Amino acid sequence: MVRKSINSDRRSAVIIGVLILAGVVAGLFSVVPVIDGADYLVEASTNSNQVLLGAFFQLLMVVSYVGIPIWLYPILSKHNKGFALGSVAFGIIAGVFIMIGVITLLLLLTLSHEFAKTGALDSSFVQILGGLLREGRDLVNHVATTLAFVLAMFFFTCVFYQTRLVPRWLSALGLIGSVLSILASLLFMIRFIGLDAAYMMLNLPIALQQLILAIWLIMKGFSQVKQDPVFH
Repeated sequence: MVRKSINSDRRSAVIIGVLILAGVVAGLFSVVPVIDGADYLVEASTNSNQVLLGAFFQLLMVVSYVGIPIWLYPILSKHNKGFALGSVAFGIIAGVFIMIGVITLLLLLTLSHEFAKTGALDSSFVQILGGLLREGRDLVNHVATTLAFVLAMFFFTCVFYQTRLVPRWLSALGLIGSVLSILASLLFMIRFIGLDAAYMMLNLPIALQQLILAIWLIMKGFSQVKQDPVFH
């Protein structure tokens, strides 16, 4: 029975590691440069495949963002059910925000097609609508989604740190990275920083930690720990 549980945890660790890597890769390919340019209303319609590909990879992120805390739940709930539930809840919230971001991206593409068809290159209304959609997409992607998923990560990383399911240095890096990532999103929300080098640097520690964690889980799995009633 114990061996069966160990094998189950090992399989879960590999799946979670793969989901983390998939989320990182999907996140990289979900970037749509034409939407971020000054002439996005013109460029988006002529680069529809780039926009649709970005939307597709953004949808794949839902599988990762929701799947990671769900697969972790049976393991984390043995030690801290509250944090395990919190992680799942915020993971699902992040998935919902990703879907909203995809819808906004597709609306921008539709607006771009209409913009190109009518030739309304000087239409202030279309420009304002496009600006609002792009602003909304940035806030959904870089504030709402990021905050929700980082909080999901923060919850399960706290359990990792308490229980030593993974090395404590790796959990500590995750906790520090989570705080810095939350700070980056809040600073972006108030427009103290943009999607620039400062934003990227603040998110670098959590990205590095996620890559190391994914490789660790795939190669080594979870450490075996005794259930501690203190965490219930």
